[in-house]
Amino acid sequence: MSATVRRVVVPVRRRTLTVCLGIVAVSVVLSLLTLSLGRLGLSVADLRDAVTGDLDARSRFVLERLRGPRLLVAVGVGVALGVAGALFQTVTRNPLGSPDVIGLAAGAGAGVAVTVVLGSTVPAPVGAVLGAGAAIGVVYLANGSGFASPARVIVTGIGVAAMCTAVTQYVVAVEMRDSAHALAAYTVGSLSARDLGHAATIAGGLLLLLPCVAALHHRLLVMDMGDELCDALGARASATRTWAIVLSVLLAAVAVSVSGPISFVALTAPHVARRLTGAVGPNLVASALVGVLIVLSADVVAQHVPAAEGLPVGVVTIGVGGAYLGYLLLVHWRNVTT
Repeated sequence: MSATVRRVVVPVRRRTLTVCLGIVAVSVVLSLLTLSLGRLGLSVADLRDAVTGDLDARSRFVLERLRGPRLLVAVGVGVALGVAGALFQTVTRNPLGSPDVIGLAAGAGAGVAVTVVLGSTVPAPVGAVLGAGAAIGVVYLANGSGFASPARVIVTGIGVAAMCTAVTQYVVAVEMRDSAHALAAYTVGSLSARDLGHAATIAGGLLLLLPCVAALHHRLLVMDMGDELCDALGARASATRTWAIVLSVLLAAVAVSVSGPISFVALTAPHVARRLTGAVGPNLVASALVGVLIVLSADVVAQHVPAAEGLPVGVVTIGVGGAYLGYLLLVHWRNVTT
C-alpha cells in the first residue's frame, strides 16, 4: 500500500454528521436497555454507581460477567461487520456482495464442527478463524487471479460455501447428534455466554485492522470513479481491491471468532447507511454505526421480546435481513424491467 495516490479531501456533510449522531444516540439507548431490562437488569441507581465504581457485589457480577461483556462484543461485532460489508461492496461494485457470500460464514461453521469432532483442546473461535481462512484461501487459489475479478470471486465463493455447509451438516447429522444443539447455535451467530476475553479479542482485532482501513480510505474514494481513473491517479485499482477484500475478510473473521457468523449485518449495514446519509463512496463510519445499531437491536429483541426470547441473535438478523434482501432483489428487478 505504498502511498503514491494523490490525497483527496472530503468535507464532512451535515446530513451525514446528523445521521451518525442520531445513530449513536439510539445505540446508547439500546445499550442502556441491554444493561437494565430483565430479571437481572441493573437499575438506574446501579448504572449511576457504575460510573463512580461503587457497585455492590451482585450488580458488579451482572455488569462485569453477564451484561457488560455481551454489550461490548455486540458493539465490536457490529463495527467489524459494518466496515467489512462496506469495503466489500465498494471494491466489487456489487450491492449484494458481502463476506458471507464468498463462503466465510460457512467456512467458520465448518471449522468449528471439525474442531469439536477432533476432540482437541483448540477453542471453537480458533476453529472458526481457521475454517474461515481456509475457505477464503480456496476462493483465492481457485480463481487463478486472486481477488482481481469480483464476479469470479462471488461465484467461486458460492461453491465454497456450499461445500463448507455440507461438511457442517455431515458432522451434525452423523458425528455429533448429542451436541448438535450447541453447534447449531454457534453456526447461526450468538452473543450468549460471552466474557471479557471475547470482548478483548474483538477490541484487539479492531485496534489492529481499523487503522489499515483508514489508510486505504482515500484509495477507495478514488476507486469509486472507475478503475482507469484510479490507475491514472496512482491508486492501483487491482492492489486496492485485493487489500480491501483481505481487510474485509479479516474483520469478518474476527467478528465470527467471538460471536459466530451473524448473517446479513455486513450486507445490510452499508445499504442502510447509504440510504440514510445519501452520500456516495464507501461510507465506512456510517456503515460501522449502522452495524452496531443492527446487532444491538437484534440482541435486545433476542433477550426481551417474548416471541424471540432465547433465540440466537443470528436467527433474528436472518429473519430481518432476509426480508431486506428480498426487498433489494425486488427493487433491482423493477429497475431492470423498466
